[in-house]
Amino acid sequence: MNRGQRGKLAMATAALGIGLLSVTGCGYINPQATGAQYAASDGTQANVGALQLRNMMIISAGEDKPGRVVGAVYNTSSEDVKLVIAGAGGSQTEVPVKQNSYTLLNDSTDEAILSTTGGAPGSLVEVTISEDGTNQKTTFKVPVLDATISDYKQYLPAGSEPTGSATPTPSPTSSANH
Repeated sequence: MNRGQRGKLAMATAALGIGLLSVTGCGYINPQATGAQYAASDGTQANVGALQLRNMMIISAGEDKPGRVVGAVYNTSSEDVKLVIAGAGGSQTEVPVKQNSYTLLNDSTDEAILSTTGGAPGSLVEVTISEDGTNQKTTFKVPVLDATISDYKQYLPAGSEPTGSATPTPSPTSSANH
């Protein structure tokens, strides 16, 4: 290998090294997008005391109708805890959560029902959550969804069924020409 070829090889190696450093340096300077937590579904999330609430939403057919709270509640403490969810107009529901366990509100036999939703389907309503283990509370917004998505129809509480249209169904008429 002559002197000119060695020079070209050295320059190519240096350029490759600088290129690799600049590519790998992006991860060092810029934060990773996968490191940020967010609600990746229809519901929202919040934490209060030892409780972590995930994918929380209210299923209802209207603002003045009852709404069922669905989602998952994780209890990271070594004590059983009672979650209280307070919504609009004084509506409230309680959910027991066992120690170091979780409760899926959509699978629970004790339905978490608010007597009034406080928001039309498609809106966000503010709810206050508290837990009796540390007596902490916080407020966060939860989406109100209806049975437009068929998977949610089963969660509509009694009394929250969608109202039918105001136009009557036409009845069959007899024809004079047979």
